[in-house]
Amino acid sequence: MRAATTFSALLILAAVARSSAADLGPVACEGAYPAHLQGVCADGEGSIFWSFTDQLVKTDRDGEIARKVEVPWHHGDLCLVDGKLYIAVNLGKFNDPKGNADSWVYVYDADDLALLAKHATPEAFHGAGGIAFHDGKFMVVGGLPDDVTENYVYEYDPDFKFVKRHVLESGHTQLGIQTAAFADGRWWFGCYGKRKTADAPATPPILLTADADLKKVRRFEFDGSLGILPLGGGKFLIARGGNPEGKGQIGRLVPAVADVERGLKIVERP
Repeated sequence: MRAATTFSALLILAAVARSSAADLGPVACEGAYPAHLQGVCADGEGSIFWSFTDQLVKTDRDGEIARKVEVPWHHGDLCLVDGKLYIAVNLGKFNDPKGNADSWVYVYDADDLALLAKHATPEAFHGAGGIAFHDGKFMVVGGLPDDVTENYVYEYDPDFKFVKRHVLESGHTQLGIQTAAFADGRWWFGCYGKRKTADAPATPPILLTADADLKKVRRFEFDGSLGILPLGGGKFLIARGGNPEGKGQIGRLVPAVADVERGLKIVERP
């Protein structure tokens, strides 16, 4: 199995030729959707794939829709390997201490978004929510109960035979890990924050990084919870969402660069 394609070859060439990651974005996905963005990935032909919880969308590099299909709730983060989309899916309860999740990886054809296969991943005990591929391994991440102070990454071989559970000494993150990517020799994991309530203060979104062996975990205040798209050379596109006009959830990608002190840093256009 070849290494996973990360983004359009055209954009990667542009990244080499240009001096600023800001020149690579932003990209806005056409349309608005009932549920929020869960993850993004892209191919080497200029297509971007957006997972909106119950809709899977394929656009061109400018965000114009090429294909859209309805999918079961809850489709999460996704990755692309050899022309196939692999999406973490939970059909049960997230974050349940008793493990009443129903965790899967669904596989789609990247050309027409046809469903090709389903792989059960019951080891993702608190609900499969994200997936990444590196060095011949699929890594599945997902939910977490409130009182657990470590995260888990579930390793599978290319045929989705379970290999092992990795423990991330990360501290607690809100609802676990939502997105995953491997770039520049390390893992990147996006986690939610928590809004302020009458009973508790707000907590910021968290970005976790780890070395290739999922050790040496670092924790940053940065929001990568809706999608992390590596471009290579310390450059990324980071997903953003929301419902700014009250007409449905949107998705867009904004440029970012690796930062020693902040993990990732959004690059603002002048």
